[in-house]
Amino acid sequence: MLENAPYYHAVGKEIDVFNHAYKNKIPFLLKGPTGTGKSRFVEFMAHQLDKKLITISCHEETSSTDLIGRFIIKGAETVWLDGPLTTAVRDGAIIYLDEVAEARPDVIVAIHSLTDHRRELFIDKLGETVKAHDDFMLVASFNPGYQRGFKELKPSTRQRFIAVSFEYPESQIEIEILVKETKIDHDTAKKLVAIGNKIRNLTELGLTETVSTRLLVNAAKIIHSGHPKRASVHVAVVEPLTDDLQTLVALKDLCDLMI
Repeated sequence: MLENAPYYHAVGKEIDVFNHAYKNKIPFLLKGPTGTGKSRFVEFMAHQLDKKLITISCHEETSSTDLIGRFIIKGAETVWLDGPLTTAVRDGAIIYLDEVAEARPDVIVAIHSLTDHRRELFIDKLGETVKAHDDFMLVASFNPGYQRGFKELKPSTRQRFIAVSFEYPESQIEIEILVKETKIDHDTAKKLVAIGNKIRNLTELGLTETVSTRLLVNAAKIIHSGHPKRASVHVAVVEPLTDDLQTLVALKDLCDLMI
């Protein structure tokens, strides 16, 4: 691993697949629930490839103008300002569109010509078509049906990418992640992972999201810094999951028995 690389523990062949996608100039799609390491993986791969990474957290207001660029007033003149996507295309950076399905439809339209053999970006406001730098790579992620109300990507869009599914790690790997990431002791990490797995299996609760590795890392961090274990699990794991009082009480009681 390169010096100062973000910590990432591979759970499958995702590193090898990403390298092949980059080599062959194929866009890369990460699918999976929040907190499973998708963003950390992209940071890790950008570091491994020694490429600049530009990350855009997409939401319902994200438009193609936000990504491509706009005219701005500078002094007495109007000048064009490249957006992050245009910058990545020109400079050969990796651009990561996190939760791309949440963006407005015009974003998907804008990136289509970058996700096929053309590898070019049309800037309508300039009447200019920019050929992608040889090192440019488009990476996107989305949460396919894990959350009620989340938008889906159309098949015509998904089929432009190489795609890898991210799930929660196996227990032993997740324990190792907690220990490496937070310096917490192995026994406490094991108990936190057990709590995570227990809640993940309580499908009858109907939680919009379940326990992510990120939540367990947060709990481990504040435990390691001296906060009481049970209180740490309450605020870092249980409270972010739900606002329902009965569910909160039940989950806190369950966690108290396990740590």
